[in-house]
Amino acid sequence: MYSVSVRDHFMIAHSFQGAVFGPAQRLHGATYVVDVELRRPELDADGVVVDIGRLTDVLRTVLGEFNFRNLDEEAGFRGRNTTTEFMARVIFDRIATRIAAGELGPHASGLQGMRVRLEESHVAWAAYEAPL
Repeated sequence: MYSVSVRDHFMIAHSFQGAVFGPAQRLHGATYVVDVELRRPELDADGVVVDIGRLTDVLRTVLGEFNFRNLDEEAGFRGRNTTTEFMARVIFDRIATRIAAGELGPHASGLQGMRVRLEESHVAWAAYEAPL
């Protein structure tokens, strides 16, 4: 299986509901480093997994929907704990939608899997991965 990854980051504010979160129940900020890995069993006609430039642009666009925002104020997230795990799935789903819409080009139809990993610090991260 071949893979290619790109990286970017975004900054948000949010708070959590539930005693399990301790002081994180208060409004706080986070800067996430995001890695997106796409996989396919064979390279495309150009000899790549996917165009890295296009993938970088798609990731930047998706992260721009959250960057410098308080997620507590976003209608789609009201009442949800926007944990690192939760946000990995949100980003996965939004990138998958863009792939299906053709934003990574005609050869992206051969992609079979994606993994989205969010690092919240140098010692803690979470990921979501699934077939495409």
